[in-house]
Amino acid sequence: MSTLLAPGKVLRSGSGKTTRIIRPLGSGSQGEVYVAEWGDAGQFAVKWYYPQSATSEQREALQLLIKDTAPSAKFLWPLDLVEDAGSQLFGYIMPLREPRYRGLHEYVAGRVAVSASTRINIGLEVTKAYHELHVKGLCYCDIAFGNAFFDAKSGEVLICDNDNVRVNRSVITSVLGTPDFMAPEIVRGEAKPSNLTDLYSLGVLLFYLFHLGHPLQGNKVLKIHCWDIAARNLLFGKNPVFIFDPKDKSNAAVGLDVDPTGEAGGMAARFWNLYPAAFQNIFLKAFTDGLKDPNGRVTEREWLETLSGLRNSVFQCSCGSANFYDAEALQSSGAYAKRCWKCGREPKLPFRLRIGRSTVMLNADATLTPHHIGSGEAFDFSTVIAEVVRHPTDPNVWGLKNLTDQKWVATLPNGNLRDVEPGRSVPLVTETKINFGAVEGEIRY
Repeated sequence: MSTLLAPGKVLRSGSGKTTRIIRPLGSGSQGEVYVAEWGDAGQFAVKWYYPQSATSEQREALQLLIKDTAPSAKFLWPLDLVEDAGSQLFGYIMPLREPRYRGLHEYVAGRVAVSASTRINIGLEVTKAYHELHVKGLCYCDIAFGNAFFDAKSGEVLICDNDNVRVNRSVITSVLGTPDFMAPEIVRGEAKPSNLTDLYSLGVLLFYLFHLGHPLQGNKVLKIHCWDIAARNLLFGKNPVFIFDPKDKSNAAVGLDVDPTGEAGGMAARFWNLYPAAFQNIFLKAFTDGLKDPNGRVTEREWLETLSGLRNSVFQCSCGSANFYDAEALQSSGAYAKRCWKCGREPKLPFRLRIGRSTVMLNADATLTPHHIGSGEAFDFSTVIAEVVRHPTDPNVWGLKNLTDQKWVATLPNGNLRDVEPGRSVPLVTETKINFGAVEGEIRY
């Protein structure tokens, strides 16, 4: 990379802190990023713009963001403007990203492996982050997997490049987004970035996360001989069709046997049927109704509810692979019609807890959090209120342990009532009902 700023270079900042460049970190389309000392506050990152990106609009946007506060700690937010005396160029200070965070683009490229549960956590975290941004009346303008980073073990997420953030529906913005993630109306030149176009981009990001492919790249790709702007405008703007649209097969995903590169939907087709019908349906809404009607797009709340349901559905096959429980695959006979994606055998289902319309698979490491029983902040998984435990003397017996400070009441299959005090467990026996206070659940097998 070319270095606009040499190590040791001193910049002046809006806050008066001396900013000293230490070393370059990387570069992008707008500028270069460096490690720097920011006064006595320690090491931070400096993004320094290329001349063509150091516009008055960008400077004004930065100044507004610096006056504001980050929606949450998930955002590497602009903290201070930095300038070079005698130059029109400028940049900004932001927190450094810890080395444990990897780019979502690395995951999509197959360079980072993550578990099914971690993948779901990434989806939940990135959705909550953008929801927090939108609640503040802001839009990101450029949601793409190049701007999101994650911890491969926990699924924790950080959002970078927040200098692209603008006030929602702002008339003045030169930031339109990353081409493959732009909403069709932006591609066609009919709209500017807004929270509604962000929702479309978020859907594309989540589709990549769970299917390793683009939702609009199906067999039409095979007819494109030059992947230029005209081709992208046609595929993503003028005539977008979801590759799994049940009514319009004109852009259907093709198998890897037809297109070994997977660019025509082959990679996505490998994953699509692994997921429950409810998870498929949310993407159908996002890329059928949501393609044509910006107001019909999937909201963050809907994504969170669906991702939370997917999190509840994970269970392990005897071969060790993660599968997703699909309620629609449970036949009236009680047999489960969906086979393991890896070994091909019919998986043995674990006990499961039915609460209202939700089903939680009670794996050996399963936990319940407040939102499962109708209390606490929605989709907050940080507080555990119950966990599956093994009996201390009989390893074949499992129970659900009460980790709250409130008593539960269990109704056993024979109709007898049993108090489940804090710290005690109720055995996992089918048809046992548990009154958690606000809601009641039933154990099934």
